[in-house]
Amino acid sequence: MVGAAVATEAVAVTAAALVTALATGLGAVPLLFARRVPASWIGIANAAAGGFMLAASGLLAYEGAKSSWDKTALGALLGVTVIALASQRLAARPSSHFGVLRGAVARRAVLIVAVMTAHSVAEGVGVGVAFGGGESIGFVTALAIAVHNVPEGLAISLVLVPGGVSVIRAAGWSVISSLPQPLLALPAFLFVEAFADALPVGLGLAAGAMAWMVAAEIVPEALRVTTPTRVASTAVVATVIMSIAQVVLLAR
Repeated sequence: MVGAAVATEAVAVTAAALVTALATGLGAVPLLFARRVPASWIGIANAAAGGFMLAASGLLAYEGAKSSWDKTALGALLGVTVIALASQRLAARPSSHFGVLRGAVARRAVLIVAVMTAHSVAEGVGVGVAFGGGESIGFVTALAIAVHNVPEGLAISLVLVPGGVSVIRAAGWSVISSLPQPLLALPAFLFVEAFADALPVGLGLAAGAMAWMVAAEIVPEALRVTTPTRVASTAVVATVIMSIAQVVLLAR
């Protein structure tokens, strides 16, 4: 009976985490209705993506610090270091490419998918650890992450689609970036104590990597094609909207 119960719970954990990953692809849907946009609007789109990512970064750092601020800080330092080194290596390559994208645009695409994937590692562990505390909190956590993943998919798509990637492929890359969620949720559920100890480091790593990506790649690219006022106002509005959504979800 115990084995059957664990097996049933394992299926529930995996299914819930898979739904969170698939929800990320929904972020590309709005771009079905706005394929060709002026360069200035691409800058605004980048600023919005940066705002979404900053809000997510803040939440990750906050959640990690509640458990262990020093592990979270260590993770953030690792995240910044790893993504900065990755950016340097990509910039040094003579012909970076990502599907139809080339050069600096391709580098940004690779980095944002990599950053969101690192972010998803922490979220997958979070889902599994939450189910370790009971199905109710597990499903609520999975639902919150699924809703939270939609604007993250939009952030990825806002970088990919204006560069020439199809909406369907952008949705696919968004889902791929979230695959660590179903892959890691089950091990985290089965070995909850070990994964719970490492979770603050993972949250910090994702937060640091995401913040670096916004500051070093997303915002400078937005400023290249539109005004600082538009970039700042769009980023602030996006950050506030995402932050409010996260607070509402966490309060449930």
